[in-house]
Amino acid sequence: MSKNLLKDPFFPFLLRDGTEKVLPLSAIANAEVVDFALPRADFQGAAYQLAIGVLQTVLAPEDRADWHDLYEEAPSKAELQAAFDEAAHAFNVTGDGALFMQDLDPLAESKPTTVAGLLIEAPGANGLKLNTDHFIKRGIGSVMSLEMAVLALFTLQINAPAGGVGHRVGLRGGGPLTTLILPTAEDATLWQKLWFNVINLDVWSYDQPDLHSATVFPWLAPTKLSNKKGTEIYASDVHPLHMFWAMPRRMRLMVNETADTCQISGLLAEQTVIEYRTQNYGGNYSGSWRHPLTPYKHDPKKPEEDNLSAKGQPGGLTYKIWDALTLTDNSEGQNCALVIEHFYQVVNGFESLLGELPRLWVFGFDMDNMKARGWYSVSMPLFAIPAAQQANVLRPIKVLQSLASNALWHCRTQIKAAWFEKPSDAKGDTSFIDLEFWQRSEAAFYTAVQQLINQQPNAREILDAEFANPWLNALRNTCINLFDQYALSAGLGDQRSMAKRIHARRALMGWLFGGKDIKAFISNHKISTIKKEVA
Repeated sequence: MSKNLLKDPFFPFLLRDGTEKVLPLSAIANAEVVDFALPRADFQGAAYQLAIGVLQTVLAPEDRADWHDLYEEAPSKAELQAAFDEAAHAFNVTGDGALFMQDLDPLAESKPTTVAGLLIEAPGANGLKLNTDHFIKRGIGSVMSLEMAVLALFTLQINAPAGGVGHRVGLRGGGPLTTLILPTAEDATLWQKLWFNVINLDVWSYDQPDLHSATVFPWLAPTKLSNKKGTEIYASDVHPLHMFWAMPRRMRLMVNETADTCQISGLLAEQTVIEYRTQNYGGNYSGSWRHPLTPYKHDPKKPEEDNLSAKGQPGGLTYKIWDALTLTDNSEGQNCALVIEHFYQVVNGFESLLGELPRLWVFGFDMDNMKARGWYSVSMPLFAIPAAQQANVLRPIKVLQSLASNALWHCRTQIKAAWFEKPSDAKGDTSFIDLEFWQRSEAAFYTAVQQLINQQPNAREILDAEFANPWLNALRNTCINLFDQYALSAGLGDQRSMAKRIHARRALMGWLFGGKDIKAFISNHKISTIKKEVA
């Protein structure tokens, strides 16, 4: 008997009373269901994307009013299941015929490999051979329940990094950032969290999908092999909904009807997966795409070049990239995710329904080719900025970010000068300084952004002095406190050492109160002269 992802109990959910229960996906219509309850952060993010993709595929709202009606009142479980049934044939995970996110060919001639290889952070074959898996150990997830294996498979397909010759990268590139909108109300249902990210057809217009076509679900037909030139897949070749279901990797799970403990969930499973088969030269996604849940950038001076999806980077996700995640300005070559643009349109006039403005959830892997350096997941503020005003807000926001970046550089440089005889020779990771700087100054940044937005009705594209001054002071105080913490509180040392530290502090103070960038910011924002602190 086949198991189906849209019909059978498959996902662990968190209920309002704090308990967890495995239920069918249609349980998202239940007001008592408040979240997924997956054991891994990347699986949690993947479950959101899967559910959003299903809703967009079978229940896309016609317009703004339709979207708000369904946000306010979810469909009944029966109504939602009826919609799911239209696509259920594409979501079998066991049985004969097409299987969800798996190659139509059983790949019988491919050598089985451990199911742990589906986990993006798992060491590759070369790492196992050379015994270099010091921090991410081999054997993690070597036994998975069918449910966890399917989620691991989906997570890999949507995040697929470079994987060796012919093992294709995901449609959004390896390790793309995903941006979702979440309501801030504590009693928000999972339905509301998901529906916030479903886009109405007035904003994202496309032809009615053929749910029996590989242009939507690529596993319904033989894989378009990419072992020759001219086999690339472009956006014009498929339906726009294909972006939710892109399948760059050729894989088949080997399901056992043998009970065992899943090493991902820790629970006993009746159906388990220990191995899977894989083959190279799967779907080769090329050209420009715009996945609705991911921000992109492009060179406005070179429109012929492909756009690039936002990726996780060392140092984490901070307000230095907040504008790229939330605002669109083609003249600057940046586009926030379509789901964020949709939010700006539907929120206008419905603030009473939405209550407190929702927040942005940003997550994704930081990849170094096929190696996962880390996983990031952060929450950031969202503001209701009409599309027509975003360019006016973007320019002064970049001024704030630029000044912050310069302040951090001077702070870090002088901390190194206090630590080392030759700061240019300093080695080692100092990213903790950067992370603390961004974290300590972010509240002041978002306060300044809110003030910029409040000024927009008056068409002022520069932050008023009464708000620019607190921002400048916040940067100064953050730099001074970080320097004192890391350069002055690390033991007194000898007289020469202390003299060097004092010299470095004076250099930092000199820039904070008299540097070229600081003077320009003071002049442009008409800030009254402030007395320099005595070092």
